[in-house]
Amino acid sequence: QVQLVESGGGLVQAGGSLRLSCAASGRTFSTNAMGWFRQAPGKEREFVAGIAWRGGSTNYADSVRGRFTISRDNAKNTVYLQMNSLKPEDTAVYYCAAGPRYGGNRYPANEYDYWGQGTQVIVSS
Repeated sequence: QVQLVESGGGLVQAGGSLRLSCAASGRTFSTNAMGWFRQAPGKEREFVAGIAWRGGSTNYADSVRGRFTISRDNAKNTVYLQMNSLKPEDTAVYYCAAGPRYGGNRYPANEYDYWGQGTQVIVSS
């Protein structure tokens, strides 16, 4: 069974940091584009960050650029999202997703085939 499992969410004060992890099982995603999305209450799911299958190319939403960093460790079949200088508006459920094989750093949500169950991030002011 193919699974993506996120971890690392939690409650943090504004200005703090969290590191999210997304561990894949059931198959390797080392050749897939990977992404992080988030969904806040009452809002649509939005792209946060993406990384190409080789790992050298990344893409960020304007709202997180300079604060968040996406990375991947293909040997561990894991993708990370380092989140610094967190703001209350970063509060959301964060999802990782696997996209096209040999893919680039950003796609619409409907082009990611596998999704995790999400991890909650709450940033208090």
